[in-house]
Amino acid sequence: MAVLPNGKKEKTTNETKLEIPDKNIILASKSPRRQQLLRDLGLQFTTKSLDTDESFPNDLDPGRVAEYLAEKKAKAFLPYLYDEDLLITADTTVLVGSAILNKPGNEAEAVEMLELIQGKSHKVITGVCIMDLEHQLLFSDCTEVSFSPLDTIEIKHYIKAFKPFDKAGGYGIQEWIGLIGINSIHGSYYTVMGLPVHKLYAYLKSNYDLKY
Repeated sequence: MAVLPNGKKEKTTNETKLEIPDKNIILASKSPRRQQLLRDLGLQFTTKSLDTDESFPNDLDPGRVAEYLAEKKAKAFLPYLYDEDLLITADTTVLVGSAILNKPGNEAEAVEMLELIQGKSHKVITGVCIMDLEHQLLFSDCTEVSFSPLDTIEIKHYIKAFKPFDKAGGYGIQEWIGLIGINSIHGSYYTVMGLPVHKLYAYLKSNYDLKY
C-alpha cells in the first residue's frame, strides 16, 4: 500500500463530541472553512490532502460537476486507505446560468467574477463523497444566493483585503462582501461555505454507528 505523509489530527473544541467506533475519519481538504465546520459538528478527524486534477468532461451537466469532482478526489485516495479509514471529500461550484465559476487565478479574474454575480442570483452547489474500502456515498446540496448591486470600488476593496483566490466564484459568504452584498439565500448557508453539514450528519447517522 502507498503511504501518505502524516496528516494533522484535528480536535473539536466544543462540547459536542461525535465519533464512529473503529473508524478513523479523514477530511481530505485544505479548506480551513471545511475543517472548522467539521470541528463545529463535533467530529474527531485527521486532515490530509493530495493534489488532484480538477478537470471534468465538457458535456457533464453543470449541476453534477461538484459531485463528480468530490468523487474524483476521493478515488485518488483509494491506494492510501486502510480498513479503518473513513474519507470525506468535497467540492464547491458556483453556477451563473449554465456557466461554472471556478476559483479565480488572479485579481482580474476575481473582479470579473464578482462583477458577473453582483446584482443578481446564482447557485452554489457543494458535492460530498464519503468513502471507505467497502462503501461510497455521493450527494450534493444546492443553495441560491442573491447579491445586491456592488460597485467596482467595493469589489476591488474586498479582493485586496481578503484575497479570495481559493474560493469558487471569488468570494466567501462569511467575509466582508457577504455582510454588505448578500441580501438573501435559499438553502443552507454552510453549503455556500463549502460543506452541507446537515446532510453530512444525516448520511453518517444513517449509514454508520455514530456515537455521542
